[in-house]
Amino acid sequence: MPGQTPPNPGRDARTVGAASSDAGTRWSVSWTTRRWLRAGVTASLAVLVLLGFLGSWVFVRSTDVTNHLVDGSSPALVAAVRLESGLINQETGIRGYGLTGQADFLEPYTAGLAEQRDSVDTLGPLLAGDDQGRADLALVLRRAEAWQAQVARPLAAVPAGAPNLAASALTAQGKSLFDALRTATSAQQQHLQDERAAGTADLQRVRGLRNLVFTAIALVVLALAVLVFEGLRRGITTPLELLSSDAELVAGGAFDHPITATGPADLRQLAETVEAMRRRLADELAFSDRARVTLDEQAADLRRSNTELEQFAYVASHDLQEPLRKVASFCQLLQRRYAGQLDERADQYIAFAVDGANRMQTLINDLLTFSRVGRLHAGYEPVALEKVFADTVDTLSLAIGESGAELTHDPLPEVSGDATQLGVLLQNLLSNALKFRSPERPPRIHLEARREGERWQLALCDNGIGIDPGFADKIFVIFQRLHTRDAYPGNGIGLAMCKKIVDFHGGTIDVDLTHSPGTRIAFTLPVAPTERDAEPDTEPSAAATTDTGDTNDTNDTVHDGAGDEAAQP
Repeated sequence: MPGQTPPNPGRDARTVGAASSDAGTRWSVSWTTRRWLRAGVTASLAVLVLLGFLGSWVFVRSTDVTNHLVDGSSPALVAAVRLESGLINQETGIRGYGLTGQADFLEPYTAGLAEQRDSVDTLGPLLAGDDQGRADLALVLRRAEAWQAQVARPLAAVPAGAPNLAASALTAQGKSLFDALRTATSAQQQHLQDERAAGTADLQRVRGLRNLVFTAIALVVLALAVLVFEGLRRGITTPLELLSSDAELVAGGAFDHPITATGPADLRQLAETVEAMRRRLADELAFSDRARVTLDEQAADLRRSNTELEQFAYVASHDLQEPLRKVASFCQLLQRRYAGQLDERADQYIAFAVDGANRMQTLINDLLTFSRVGRLHAGYEPVALEKVFADTVDTLSLAIGESGAELTHDPLPEVSGDATQLGVLLQNLLSNALKFRSPERPPRIHLEARREGERWQLALCDNGIGIDPGFADKIFVIFQRLHTRDAYPGNGIGLAMCKKIVDFHGGTIDVDLTHSPGTRIAFTLPVAPTERDAEPDTEPSAAATTDTGDTNDTNDTVHDGAGDEAAQP
């Protein structure tokens, strides 16, 4: 039944878990989702920026060590080896020249000088920041200069030819100088190799640090992603799932199931708002149930009342008619038998009794006819107003002929309604127009028709005596008369019956007080289903109908009292 909560063990378990989680973070329940997201994003960005700086530092450090090793230590060592090679070529060439005196041996010497200059030019910039390297280079250059000054250049100045004893002596003297030079170059190369080995070790250490740092960055990013996912799950996804689950239970009919508030402050506020709406709906539903019970009781009372009214109508149409007929019959017998035998006052009293009985019978018949409107109804169906109007004119042909009335109408549509009741409606309106005609001019009656959306706007216009605006609010009230019975016969029920018929068809009826001369009664009727998709006729042409046949006037009960309220007093 509505309002009962179906069992949901999974939901209860989730509620318990959410409650424990909420208890664990009770200190932060005042934070909204935006605040949580802002704090999480800020912390994540701070961690990522820190990791970025750390990674950049490791990368720059690794690059510096690599550049120093590749662009500094290794090229310097190679240049030192080339310097030594150039010096060795000089010593080989100058020694061979001194021993043989052949000029060909001077070529290695000359090439060695060029190689020495190139190596020194290369080592200079590479050792700009290395004090030990510059000292080693300076020592090598001093000893090379000493050997070249005492041995190489003097021997190179000796003319080529046969070997001589002086050249041999210089060569022997230069051996000790060149050995010292070799010692300097070896020391230089050893220092450069040590520096290169240190650079290689630094590079290995930096590479290990780099790998460690980037691994740590990857692990931190992974852990951060897990924390963000878990935070979103606990702070947003899970509360929304719980709220959605509770809302689905309520939408499924469990109106007594409470909405549990969990998560950040704004989601809790949303849940509390939904809970307030649920309580309001539950209260409205309970009130609706009570109102439905009351309406059911009132409907039962109304059915009993209608049954009693139907019984009353049966009594009024049968039991009350018989005494009235007897009274009227015997009064008429008295009137015929004793007419002229009694005094004038007795004849007047008998006439009053006959008239009263007849009027009482007419009132009962009119009241029964009024009560049947909307009660004896078989259902709505398409009704052609052209045919209904033609039948009504045929019924009123005698009155039309006597009054000399001219009847016209626009092309009449097909409407949705009850044909019998619509015929009564037109008959009462036409009877009114004929009854309350002006003695100064022949009656002119026109029925207008135009479509507005799903309604037909109709109006019956005449040129009769018209209606005083002061009585416009009374003409549709039952038994309201604006004239004496001597002036216009009837019981004042005609327009009241018209209003009830139009109301029964879902339309409106009113009097147009701006119309002059005469009266204009406007009313609306629903469009028939077959014409709802059709375009309305925007230029109706009037079709005149004048009927002066000799057909007997029938259904006096309806049109004799059809609108005593329609004319000014």
